[in-house]
Amino acid sequence: MARSNPAYVHDGDPQDLGFGHNYHEKLPSTISAESFSKQPIQNGTTKDTAPAMSVSKPNKALRDKWGKDIEFLLSCIALSVGLGNVWRFPFTALENGGGAFVIPYLIVLLLVGRPIYYLEMLIGQFSSRGAIEVYDAAPAMRGIGYGQIYSTFIVMTYYASIMGITVRYLIASFGDPLPWGECRDSWNATCIDSSLAVNSAENTTEKKISSAELFFEVEVLNETPSLDDGIGTPNWKLVVCLLVPWTCICLILIKGIKSSGKASYFLAIFPYIVMLVLLIRACTLEGANKGMLYFIKPQWDRILEAKVWYAAVTQVFFSLTVCFGNVLMYSSYNRFSNNVYRDVTIVSILDTCTSLLAELIVFGVVGHLAHALNAPDIDKVVRGGPGLAFITYPDAIAKFKFWPQFFAIAFFLMLFVLGIGSNVGMATTIMTVVRDRFPHLRAWRVALVIAVIGYSVGIIYTTPGGQYLLDFLDFYGASFVALVLAVFEMLTFAWIYGVGRICRDIEFMLGIKTGLYWRLCWGFITPTMLTAILVYHIATYKPFTFNGYVFTSGMYAFGWCVFAVGVLQLPCWAVYAVLKRKEPSWKNRILSCFRPLHHWGPEDPELNAKYHESVYKYDQTVPVGRSLLRKMVDNVFQ
Repeated sequence: MARSNPAYVHDGDPQDLGFGHNYHEKLPSTISAESFSKQPIQNGTTKDTAPAMSVSKPNKALRDKWGKDIEFLLSCIALSVGLGNVWRFPFTALENGGGAFVIPYLIVLLLVGRPIYYLEMLIGQFSSRGAIEVYDAAPAMRGIGYGQIYSTFIVMTYYASIMGITVRYLIASFGDPLPWGECRDSWNATCIDSSLAVNSAENTTEKKISSAELFFEVEVLNETPSLDDGIGTPNWKLVVCLLVPWTCICLILIKGIKSSGKASYFLAIFPYIVMLVLLIRACTLEGANKGMLYFIKPQWDRILEAKVWYAAVTQVFFSLTVCFGNVLMYSSYNRFSNNVYRDVTIVSILDTCTSLLAELIVFGVVGHLAHALNAPDIDKVVRGGPGLAFITYPDAIAKFKFWPQFFAIAFFLMLFVLGIGSNVGMATTIMTVVRDRFPHLRAWRVALVIAVIGYSVGIIYTTPGGQYLLDFLDFYGASFVALVLAVFEMLTFAWIYGVGRICRDIEFMLGIKTGLYWRLCWGFITPTMLTAILVYHIATYKPFTFNGYVFTSGMYAFGWCVFAVGVLQLPCWAVYAVLKRKEPSWKNRILSCFRPLHHWGPEDPELNAKYHESVYKYDQTVPVGRSLLRKMVDNVFQ
């Protein structure tokens, strides 16, 4: 088997920087360079006879593992299948060509999403390291991990705030009639009851606003028209509701991965039960077929627009949650021989199918809403982002004649569970980083501290200006940062650590060969597409606005500072890694920072010893003096 006797072919000269070198910073204590006896062979290189190796005890206890392999799979499903599938994908598709958007989305999924997802799963499982320690493979690039944790924290806090709003709606859903179904005198004179199946412009030329929209903006958010007077005072109802998701997250993580693995059965399966119920209901609504056909009808002229492809990439990132450290973290708790190839296939297919299923539900409900309002264009009744979940859906549900409370409760409970599943993954990523650094800390204490800090930060999103800050920080602190770091992540693993070495690690771990599709994607296609999208995003950059509101120059300066904190982690930690080295020359210091640390490899000491034995043995079989082009070709194809 490859695991017990892997056959490696070195794809980089020992003194090379990158291109899949197998040369570590120094030999581990169990091996000495002199212990290899070299024998000449015909091709002018040398052949080693590997020495007998002793196995040293690890410095710390072995990492916790999932109770069952299915818990890992379900946790990945709960992490990836979330709010992005329910509200972001349908509206993004509608904005970018309808059914035609599915084509670039699937292409990006195959050439960017799946390769990164598989790569992160492999590296995490192989090394049993979290989002920061995994860069023991190239210490100079450790800042990527810190930057991704920074972005994960930002996303985690505002995700929880959305869950707080969901709790507010879930409680309100028990009311009869639904509180957003009827207007209130204190709201607006131009309000129209959402429970009425009439056109808002039927009896007057004055534009009216649905009670569902006013309930969201006035009653729930108390949203301010601008930030000119500040963000305002937190809404005490949302502050209380925010306690619910953070309490759930803390309880789920109280025993670390062991307790979250058990919770994954419910977090991953329950939303599909509700989706099935909602799909059946959506298909039976009047006008639902019109809405579904509206989505399916493609706008072929949009398919070649660069904006559409950028939207596809960001949607894949948002949906699969790659390049945030979450997938790396979950897979680091796997058994060394777990079949991650199977898991990647299941999660990626299920994620795509869920997005398409959500689209059918969304546009079925929206089609019914357009039919009830006699709206000529369906896009006139669709709102994106939170508006889709908290305005369009409630507006349509308020018009249900049959059990509107039941469907409201089911929908918002599904949203809550989807959000909790994603948030548990993000909180676990941060917990793993902390416990990797301080292994003596108990899981419940770390979970409690994360919950308290996350809750405290999340209070800013409960203010009247909270939604402004949410979208603003998502743009500058999460999406933009994640895209930049994704490019460097692929550079690190594909060209510094090396595609060839990854493929040999796979053979060592799983005993399988890596196909040409994965090699080409990791080596060329995925990095090229990510770089092109990043360049396009920078070239077409426009200052971020929220519903037409232009922020002050001070806020934009703050936004760039938020962005800089995430991205500058990379050069700062690279400089630190170089300064920490003790080699006499600066050249050797720099080169050593791009090579794996001596303890890099499998967590198990016996497997680690076998891994190092194979690496050092076959390092000597590489011919020296290769051209740069030959090194690049060997890195991907050898």
